Amino acid sequence: MPEVLSRRALNRATLDRQLLLTRAELPALEAVRHLYGMQAQAPNPPYVGLWTRLSGFAADDLARLIDERLVVRLSLMRSTIHLVTADDCLALRPLLGPTLARGLRGTAHGRGLAGVDLDELAAVGRKLVEERPLTFRELGALLRERWPEAPAADLVAGVRNTLALVQVPPRGIWGVGGQAAHTTAEAWLGRSQDERPGRVLAEEAIGRYLAAYGPATVMDAQQWSGMTRLGEVFREMDLRTFVTEDGAELFDLPEASRPDPATPAPVRYLSEFDNTLLSFAQRTRTRITEEEYRGRIFTVNGIIKATVLVDGFVRGMWKVTGKRDEAVLEVELFAPVSEGERAELEVEGARVLDFVAPAATSRDIRFRLPEA
Repeated sequence: MPEVLSRRALNRATLDRQLLLTRAELPALEAVRHLYGMQAQAPNPPYVGLWTRLSGFAADDLARLIDERLVVRLSLMRSTIHLVTADDCLALRPLLGPTLARGLRGTAHGRGLAGVDLDELAAVGRKLVEERPLTFRELGALLRERWPEAPAADLVAGVRNTLALVQVPPRGIWGVGGQAAHTTAEAWLGRSQDERPGRVLAEEAIGRYLAAYGPATVMDAQQWSGMTRLGEVFREMDLRTFVTEDGAELFDLPEASRPDPATPAPVRYLSEFDNTLLSFAQRTRTRITEEEYRGRIFTVNGIIKATVLVDGFVRGMWKVTGKRDEAVLEVELFAPVSEGERAELEVEGARVLDFVAPAATSRDIRFRLPEA
């Protein structure tokens, strides 16, 4: 019989893989590679995500990687923007490409492209964005010169779902605003996409996913990637199996570490859209958060709020507010914490303010406690 992993055992294993048990002594590039995709709809969350995981991380460490084209931002897993290494971009995009293309069908954008040859649309879109990086507004206007009857937003969606469009700097640079401009990954990186067979790419992706998020179920990997029918790939790989307390089958790499469930877990402030909250199916996502909190963290408009971990589990949310030279860290707790945990939240909260608001001369931390 497979070994049973308790909720706490699963929690500690996942925290360890996610570099959340101990701040890692890793360069930012190696951390991005290990985490295998940091969700990045907004520019700043990956910076906070790396800061909370790495010892001595500075915002310039990531900004430099983006400028030097060693990491890129593009639509990948679940058709959302992720930050990945250049190598992973070129391997993940051909693996996920068919899923992204299928995702266009049956949507409002897909219906708006009736009568448009998608291969021709992709070819025209490629030519335009490789001439110079374009915002989606600019791209849509140029595409309508060829297809005046189709809505610009639908034409852009067709290009986005069929080409690997990366967002070029200054988008994604800490402290720099502006609209996202896009070109193809091939043009930006000067290399072609990975041409290995899809099955090889899928096995590699599953192994990398387990290294960063495991142990996990097949449904977990499908939730993370947006792909389907991965069960056969899992079962043909050399993986260990476990079960959760409620009988869900888990897979893991044979030599992966699984810390003692009693291992202490320090307070951590997770960024908005942190992948630790997004990469598991409903049955096993309680490894990190209670279902009762999900509606407060995942908003109806698609924002996933920044959260705090206490003893390894989500126990609240946080945000930084203020004007000019003032910075206030507001922490809303979902459940009572001990005096020691409150003190740890304050110490770590002061470090949050040091990172996100270094120029603020007035700083404060305010806790909102759950009602009795």
